[in-house]
Amino acid sequence: MASLSFQLQQADTGSSARAGMITTDHGPVQTPIFMPVGTAGSVKAVTQPQLKNEINAQIILGNTYHLYLRPGTAVMEAADGLHNFTGWDRPILTDSGGYQVFSLAANRKLTEEGALFQSHIDGSRHLFTPEFVMDIQRSIGADVIMAFDECPPYPSEYAYAKKSMDLTHRWLDRCFKRMDETTPKYHHTQNLFPIVQGSTYKDLRTASCEYVSSKNATGNAIGGLSVGETEELMYEFTALCCEHLPADKPRYLMGVGTPWNILECISLGVDMFDCVMPTRNGRNGMLFTTKGVINIKNKKWATDFSPIDDGLATETSNYYSKSYLRHLFVSNEILGLQIASIQNLSFYLWLVTEARKQIMQGNFSSWKNEMAIVTRQRL
Repeated sequence: MASLSFQLQQADTGSSARAGMITTDHGPVQTPIFMPVGTAGSVKAVTQPQLKNEINAQIILGNTYHLYLRPGTAVMEAADGLHNFTGWDRPILTDSGGYQVFSLAANRKLTEEGALFQSHIDGSRHLFTPEFVMDIQRSIGADVIMAFDECPPYPSEYAYAKKSMDLTHRWLDRCFKRMDETTPKYHHTQNLFPIVQGSTYKDLRTASCEYVSSKNATGNAIGGLSVGETEELMYEFTALCCEHLPADKPRYLMGVGTPWNILECISLGVDMFDCVMPTRNGRNGMLFTTKGVINIKNKKWATDFSPIDDGLATETSNYYSKSYLRHLFVSNEILGLQIASIQNLSFYLWLVTEARKQIMQGNFSSWKNEMAIVTRQRL
């Protein structure tokens, strides 16, 4: 077993974008990278062979809260971890459940000890402490596991944001202590990433970056953004965090976002992204393509027999026509949801792969500016 490592391979001359290589016990991850979200051990409507062979996902994300509730840690351990349970042999990252502290605010109570949740499934109550969250993630067995944090809402008053950040830092200490007291269950290394908080206050964000950096973790995450603030604020605080987090460790911006968000944040120095947008929007008929955004339900596509996206080399994008996919959606055929999800994930992975290529060739800034326009176009 070897701890996660990060090799910086190329820095862009016109921005803070960089290309790198993350190495885990389940294989390499080329950065910048987008991680499809498989909240409950499944990327919705997409099979693992499709993720691996067509979409070319290098790493996927699972969620501690949801996997703890179903199927539960007993099943995870009986299966020898999430990799074996799902048949996914590449890296996995698990979110700690900290986002649920934010999103389930009406059904939880926050204390120094942890967060008391009411299950969205059956109403049962569960106490998540930093220690328990580490234990759950040991049972799940992801390669990268996230610290338990509080994600404050936007906007937050300064006093609340500081109190929340301080709590997140104390919880972080407890996460590291628990990791030191326990060992991996499945013969591969698990790497704990701390999470920067501090809402939209520069002094708090700077202090949190410094505290997180002092832990000398194998990677670091930026949390608490893309929670309702403007894009301009998100970019401002992403840039601030990238300036203060170690350059020799991967930087993970949690829960972001649109294709143009990702492009801009790559230019600010972010290496890793995740978001439910490609699959969620795909299931609602919004397609991201190399030429712009398509609402496939619109009547204009009814007799358009051209491929969904001939700019992608994937089988799905070239095999099916826009007309056929629209027919599937208006007929409520399940196949339509799968095709749209594969298209959007393929596009997201193509986007970060192409960004990496442009960084390596020294053309990223000009390419990014062009693609930021293209990705916003409504076709």
